[in-house]
Amino acid sequence: MEPVENTEIKSNKTPAPPSPVAQALTPILGISLGAIGLFWASGLVVDLGIEIIAEQVMCLVLGLSFAIIYLNVPASPNIRGTLPWYDKIFSLIGFSIGIYLFFRYPRLLLDFAYLPVETAIVGIILVSLTTEALRRTAGWGLCAVLLGFFVYAFFADLIPGKLNGRAMAPAQFFSFLGIDTTGILGIPLTIITTVVIIFIFLGQVLLHSGGSEFFTDIAAAIMGRSRGGSAKIAVVASGLFGSISGSAVSNVASTGVITIPLMRQGGYVAPVAAAIEAVASTGGQIMPPIMGAAAFLMAELLEVRYQEVVIAAILPALLYYIAVFLQADLEAGKTGIKPVPKDQIPPIFKVLKKGWYFIVPFAVLITALFSWNSPPETAALFGAISIVVLGMIFSYNGKKLTLPILVSCLQRTGEMSVDILIIGATAGMIIGILDATGLSFGLTFLLVQVGEGNLFLLLGLTAIICIILGMGMPTTAIYFLLAVLATPPLIELGVEPMAAHLFVLYFGLMSMITPPVALAAFTAAKLAETNAMKTAVAACRFGWPAFVVPFLFVIAPNLIMVGAPIDIAIVFITAIIGIWFASAGLTGYLTRELTLFQRACYIIGGLALLLPSQAFANAYIVEIAGGVLCGITLLLERTAKI
Repeated sequence: MEPVENTEIKSNKTPAPPSPVAQALTPILGISLGAIGLFWASGLVVDLGIEIIAEQVMCLVLGLSFAIIYLNVPASPNIRGTLPWYDKIFSLIGFSIGIYLFFRYPRLLLDFAYLPVETAIVGIILVSLTTEALRRTAGWGLCAVLLGFFVYAFFADLIPGKLNGRAMAPAQFFSFLGIDTTGILGIPLTIITTVVIIFIFLGQVLLHSGGSEFFTDIAAAIMGRSRGGSAKIAVVASGLFGSISGSAVSNVASTGVITIPLMRQGGYVAPVAAAIEAVASTGGQIMPPIMGAAAFLMAELLEVRYQEVVIAAILPALLYYIAVFLQADLEAGKTGIKPVPKDQIPPIFKVLKKGWYFIVPFAVLITALFSWNSPPETAALFGAISIVVLGMIFSYNGKKLTLPILVSCLQRTGEMSVDILIIGATAGMIIGILDATGLSFGLTFLLVQVGEGNLFLLLGLTAIICIILGMGMPTTAIYFLLAVLATPPLIELGVEPMAAHLFVLYFGLMSMITPPVALAAFTAAKLAETNAMKTAVAACRFGWPAFVVPFLFVIAPNLIMVGAPIDIAIVFITAIIGIWFASAGLTGYLTRELTLFQRACYIIGGLALLLPSQAFANAYIVEIAGGVLCGITLLLERTAKI
């Protein structure tokens, strides 16, 4: 039994080896958590007429999460190989409170006002266990944010100015956060329990049946023969697998072990190879149809159909990957990197013949979502069932699903869910404090005042806040936190709600490649055995459109499919051209090595072409000027006049 893997960040850099107690109990707890999540997502509870409410299930999975975390993640990195007595107590209390609330919660919710002592005690236990579990799994950064909200909740009435709010008495504080459906057991934990766990299982089944190898092979078959084919393989493979993994870091770890050595062998220097993998893996979280499960959360919070989120996210995601693809190609041209050797390129028909069944779960998923109008968790369950059946019949590169492997997938699903479940509980507490104290209104009002004179100033501040708050968190957690804190001011100022939510998602994810944390970039650097900070800087260069495009679809939502079809088509085409020229300027190569003057012209002209013509009056003039500047520079480059 391996120790529990925190897919995004560990507070302890070197995990302690599991104690005998953890080795014995963790598999059982993980399988139980995964099974409960799948059973709840299947809807069989309703079909069988079992009278259980969602909060009871959340209490159960939260109790299992506490037990897994306190058995496996030590309070200090100095504790190794043994399980301290207090962790045995914490894990037992956490498990017991989950079981207790599973049976007791309906009564507590119904008679909340008449059981103040019991609800306060339950709240103290839940809040304390959740806070310490958050510190152990996500580190002090996010924990400090949560503790800051706690302090505000107790002293909100003493805060001067617009942030003055209603203070909460200690008993009210713990009872409210522990029992109320806008606290720990709120929307974030509901969505994770109902939707996210089943998608983690789908990703695990695909991974263990050989799906990541299939995606890499299909990418190699399609892209291997082109210039810089090894990097293009990484872009395609990481984009495909990353969209279902729900974690940029785990995506790097899964596909990077194949693609990074392939890029190094092809001629890319180590920091660039690692950067391309990190950027491509991070982009998987914004790639429809799954978007690392963030799409389903966004649909829930926006109260729109899931299909609307997917449609809105398509063009920005394509621009992101087109930019990475073009820069990989330009980098190959600049450094003279050749295609992948023919003996390493598998025939595409052979790959499809061996692994055609990996396409089935995606087809089932999309069909269920768009044609049958199934809820996301049902669609994911259909997709998972399809790959389980096919994976047990067929094999890919020697990987075939068996009953023990399926049990292992279920166990890994449970173990990998604990971090996001704890962060979901944390997000619920933050939402509860925002509502109970009135801070949500005050914070929105304050930021709206900042943006009244300059929307770009508010967008810039929001982007910085998103990058800082997003450091070290998985996709769903990033989006949860930022959707609550950062989108209301933008929407209040008239930003299209979908654009506001996509804006914070993009910049939250950019923390994965932005120094100083840059977990995806640092993970890729470790695989490439190169300097982590150089990798992060290179990753920011390759992923630069993700820092620009969100501003564009906020000021002109054509890029998120809002507007007339002709306007959307024009904006998308000019954006591709703009990204091509700007990327050439950043790389220093288009058809040949560029001078500093040529690079500046391409960057300025490319950015001008990126500007949507609907951004402001006569914006099309800026676009035309950018196109003319790039065209003249290209003409002169081709004729070698400058």
